[in-house]
Amino acid sequence: MNSSSHYFSHGTVALFCGKGMDFRPKVGTLQASFNGKSEFLNLHVYPALTSIDSFRFQEHGCNVLKLSLKSRTSQSQALVVRSDHPQNSDFPKYYSKKEKKPFPVPIVDLRRAARERLKSRKGKPKTPVPPPKNGLLVKTLIPVAYDVFNARITLINNLKKLLKVVPVQACRFCNEIHVGPVGHPFKSCKGANANIRKGVHEWITNATVDDVFLPVEAFHLYDRLGRRIPHEERFSIPRIPAIVELCIQAGVDVAEYPTKRRRKPIIRISKSEFVDADESELPDTDTEGPKRPVLTEIPDSEIVAPSDEEETTLLAEETLRAWDQMRRGAKRLMKMYLVRVCGYCPEVHVGPSGHKAQNCGAFKHQQRNGQHGWQAAVLNDLIPPRYVWHVPDVNGPPMERELRNFYGQAPAVVEMCIQAGAAVPEEYRPTMRLDVGIPSTIKEAEMVV
Repeated sequence: MNSSSHYFSHGTVALFCGKGMDFRPKVGTLQASFNGKSEFLNLHVYPALTSIDSFRFQEHGCNVLKLSLKSRTSQSQALVVRSDHPQNSDFPKYYSKKEKKPFPVPIVDLRRAARERLKSRKGKPKTPVPPPKNGLLVKTLIPVAYDVFNARITLINNLKKLLKVVPVQACRFCNEIHVGPVGHPFKSCKGANANIRKGVHEWITNATVDDVFLPVEAFHLYDRLGRRIPHEERFSIPRIPAIVELCIQAGVDVAEYPTKRRRKPIIRISKSEFVDADESELPDTDTEGPKRPVLTEIPDSEIVAPSDEEETTLLAEETLRAWDQMRRGAKRLMKMYLVRVCGYCPEVHVGPSGHKAQNCGAFKHQQRNGQHGWQAAVLNDLIPPRYVWHVPDVNGPPMERELRNFYGQAPAVVEMCIQAGAAVPEEYRPTMRLDVGIPSTIKEAEMVV
């Protein structure tokens, strides 16, 4: 046997067919060759996928599985099975309340990068600090901030209209929701008296926009480079949606929430001390030009439902574009403007360092005196997607409890838009498991398993 490759055989093959191929060799032995030093047959290469997907490896942007068929009466023939996307994908990991969230970048990597920066700067003159660390705005991100702000308003207004035509069920005892005319039958309720009801939900139709698009609030900072918020001032400082606070710090001007705008870089005295530069010689800010328009939310009493199916489809497509634009723009802003999240609770703070309010009530908060464990936030901390079960056919039979492993999930906003007539986004197809056929009966499901 060659050292660079291995062979294994298992049983006989009478028929080989699949999507895009129809290969029927004579009865023989199936042999698959692979490189012993490659990642083939490594079950830990793609831990988020199924065991079948772990047998695949990347080649020219697609997953490829190479087999060698050797028949007793014919020469060996190569067979290549290609797949452009995985069969299904796992959802974001659920972290228990008794464990801390992992850092987006491990501490070891952060320390290594800091040491490399110190070595590269050794013996070189100090360079001026770029914005936004010097107090100025990143001018190229100001239009992005306005787009994110307006996309959020558009998303909220459209969701209010879609809620009038797309039914959304909410559980009476827990915070779980379901998009569809009938609630799902899965026993996942953890509310009051859940053990008596054996985890069965009690669905009612009173869901709101906050149930679909989860609100995440943060303290509004007049000066993002100012001192940290002490515990005694936690009630005197207003709290606004975190995504709005991020847009305000990135350049959006909102009359209700004033903020300090510097036009000259700060003068750094020490690591934690600075003074503002003299701006008396600069012209007034009123002569800089007109500001970009900012959208406003429509009151609930003025919401009008779409009149026909075509208008509903257009509204759903616009909602999906607003959802995608808001998330993509927020991800760009978070690369320059720091956002912090507590490692123990969902508290979010927009700014270079977290506040000092001792209001963390998560696991073992007594040992931390109620202080938050601040760390770098990711996009899902700022805009958490509310995952719900995907209904394959709204007008078909209801979901069955025994077929739970065959159903996929998607964010509630995406599921509402899909049921309203919008096309399925390509990035959500793996989690929704659209490429996996759902058995029509329980017997077929048992045969698949």
